Formats: sequence, structure tokens, C-alpha cells
Amino acid sequence: MIIHQSPAAQNPERVVVLGARGFIGAAIHKKLDAQRIPSLALSSADLNLAEAAAADELAAALKASDAVVMLAALTPDKGRDIPTLMKNLAMMQNTCAAIAKTGCAHMVYFSSDAVYDGAVSRVSEDTPTSPQDLYGAMHHTREIMARSLAGVPVLVLRPTLIYGLDDTHNSYGPNRFRRAAQKGGKITLFGGGEETRDHIHVDDVAALTLRCLLHRSTGTLNAATGTSHSFHEVAEAVSKQFGKAVKIVKTPRANPITHRHYDVANTIKAFPDIRFIPLEEGVARVHREMLEKS
Repeated sequence: MIIHQSPAAQNPERVVVLGARGFIGAAIHKKLDAQRIPSLALSSADLNLAEAAAADELAAALKASDAVVMLAALTPDKGRDIPTLMKNLAMMQNTCAAIAKTGCAHMVYFSSDAVYDGAVSRVSEDTPTSPQDLYGAMHHTREIMARSLAGVPVLVLRPTLIYGLDDTHNSYGPNRFRRAAQKGGKITLFGGGEETRDHIHVDDVAALTLRCLLHRSTGTLNAATGTSHSFHEVAEAVSKQFGKAVKIVKTPRANPITHRHYDVANTIKAFPDIRFIPLEEGVARVHREMLEKS
């Protein structure tokens, strides 16, 4: 659960977004701009957080009154090995070292649902963490590092599967299905696509982050909608957006069927008026954006 340090919504003096050119970071920065909240957007092109000098460079840019959103990380498509793990931990080490020097008013750390055991079908913030790979272990360790900062209010966000137009990871689900349908008129499923997962639009993730920044929320919160769909349902939703026939192809199953559902009671308790974009509406929105961009 989370606790609002500011019960009444109040704009941060400035929000520093680390990883601002990434898929999620760009959406958050866009939301901050729309709300006219001052921000400092930093990407790896501006500051390589994995380098030893990064701690001092970041400290020189930070103010004690800043809110910091930490998204910078090498994602699994960049590697799942030990060197990637160590680079990600170095990024967090330097970020924490900078904040330890300057202080900050609030920190939001973007973790991952990979900190949970993939075999667990029903997840809430009370579900014990049990990462099963180096990527999950990395995020779990970085959560602990963030919480070790003395005097800094910390919120850990653990997002489920995120989709949107500018996703570059091409992960299995709405993003990959849309590209496959556009390119080859075919969506290939693992097995029959029976597994159910929770998919959240990146704009909803950005909006949830903004709410937490306005209230200086602390604790742990899963970023999920509370509604799960099978991958076959996702494929059908994507297929409907194309005028031409899109073939949905089933393949022999290589792994057991697993499901995951999120209990979002804590999110609703924290933000009673929150609403998430339904999957079909979100898929249609991304399709329109794709057409407009092309």
C-alpha cells in the first residue's frame, strides 16, 4: 500500500526524470509538460549513470527540493547476463550516491513485476518478492537501495506489461502483435494464447505516476489495471483494427499455461476516482496514433 505524504495534491517544485527518452520516461515527461510542472529530463545521452563520474555529475544537477523519477535501466532485450546486471546496479549506486549528497524531496523508483515469482497467479503488493532471474533480482536489489536513502520519501512502482505506440522492446503482446499484423498480416501465438495477463497503456502509467508525485506518495504500488485478458483476446483486439484480414496463428505449446491477475484494491483506495483505459480502447488508440504517424 502507499501513504500520501501530501494529502492535498501539490505540484513538486521540479521533477528530475532519469531515463527520460525511454518509452515510459517520455510519456511521464510529456504528462509533466502538460501540467506545466517544471522538469529536468535526463537520458543516457546527457548522463551515463553507469560511469563512475555520474554520481558527481548528477549531484551537481540535483536540488534538495527535487522529486526524482528513476527509470534508467538496461532492459532485458539489452541482455539478461551478469555484466548487464552489474551495469544496472552501478546506475542505481551512482543515483543513490548523488541523492545522498544533495537530498531530494521525493523519489519514485520504477521497478518491475519481475520481482514476483512468475508462477504466482494472483498478485498484490503483499505478495512476497521472489525474483526468478537476474533482471528481477536487479530490480529487487535496486528497490532496497532506494529505500536505504536516509530521510528520502520513496515510492516503488511495479508495473505489469505496458503497451503503447513508442515501445521499442517488441515484447510479446499488443506491441509485437500490432507490428506483426502491419508487416505480415499475421499474429503468431504461443500455443493458443490461453495465458492471461494484465496490460496497461503507457498513458495510464504516466497518469498514475503524476498522481503519486502530486501527493508525494510512499510505499509500494503495482501499476496494473486489475483486468486480465488472454493473449488470444489481445490478438483479436489488434486484428480488428486492420481493414485487411489478419491471420491469428496458433503454435504447438512449449511451456505450461500460466495466468496472472492483479488485485488493485490499494490503488483504488489511494485514488478512488482512478480509471484505466480498457484494452480494446487502448489498442484502438495506439492504432490511430500509428496511422497518424505514418
